[in-house]
Amino acid sequence: MRGLSFKGSALSFGEFGLKAMEAGWVSSRQIEAARRALTHHIRRGGRVWIRIFPDKPITKKPPETRMGSGKGDVAEYVCVVRPGRVLFEMAGVDRALAAEAMRLAGIKLPIKSKFVTREKLV
Repeated sequence: MRGLSFKGSALSFGEFGLKAMEAGWVSSRQIEAARRALTHHIRRGGRVWIRIFPDKPITKKPPETRMGSGKGDVAEYVCVVRPGRVLFEMAGVDRALAAEAMRLAGIKLPIKSKFVTREKLV
């Protein structure tokens, strides 16, 4: 997972976003926990976009299984995230509320992230 993320590195839908600062795997459970934290804090106001999708299957063998006997079953799905990738976007709320909601969502994720805003074109 070397390098930066060029695709998905700019805000496309909302005014505020949560951008990844390091590489890692984000599981579907972590994405859902972060989404719940976002929507709970903004009290279902505004709009939230999830910009990542867990499309990589991770297999795991059952405990106390001998070596061999093939590959294990799919245990979970993860999304490969590189630095610079926008994870979530939000619109329709003020900056202070969005910043706090994104901070709470970032706590649920296994990677470092930062709050970003759309620059106003004058």
